[in-house]
Amino acid sequence: MVDFAQARRTMVDGQLRTFDVNDMPLLDAMDTVPRELFALPGRQDLAYIDQDILVSDGAERRYMLSPMILGRMIQALSIEAGERVLDVACGRGYASAVFHELGAQVTALESDEALASVARASLSAAGAAGVTVVAGPLDEGYAGNAPYDAILINGSVEVRPEALLGQLAEGGRLVCVKGRGRAAQATLYVRSGDAIGERSLFEAAAPLLTPFLQTPGFTF
Repeated sequence: MVDFAQARRTMVDGQLRTFDVNDMPLLDAMDTVPRELFALPGRQDLAYIDQDILVSDGAERRYMLSPMILGRMIQALSIEAGERVLDVACGRGYASAVFHELGAQVTALESDEALASVARASLSAAGAAGVTVVAGPLDEGYAGNAPYDAILINGSVEVRPEALLGQLAEGGRLVCVKGRGRAAQATLYVRSGDAIGERSLFEAAAPLLTPFLQTPGFTF
């Protein structure tokens, strides 16, 4: 039987702190939220390994990002209590639960209503029933609760997420993994007026999200 409380502490000390995650409220949040509640049934023992964890193997595969990558990405968003956050490709809702623990007003977006329903149940079990879970195309975001102070994309993109960037508030931040393979970088976008700044943060790898893939061009 896995001691999940100890597994969370080991994750924080052995994975997050050693990968330059040093924001104390974030470390406390990730030490509090029971990651195992967001794993597939029968795979809870894998919840704290330093890998992306498959959480939906339906038509669109979805993963819970590895603690190290997810922790650094959330840290880059510099979340303040009360801010509005959009969690894109939320899977079963783990990142949304972390944002909720940080005091954010969270909208979690999934492309499939069945998975969104699972996310609602998982978030409720984790004490984060206040998260709003919606279903719709990932690359269109969710305009109903925009503008957002922060947006997280739980995966890798090949194209600039224009619709999501358009839903950022003034000073709003969006973080994702951009690119594939060894060229992939965790990337931060920040809105300032009509301009969107872009900055690479660190090398990272994450599962590609189909709606954000580059459309192949024609070859003549």
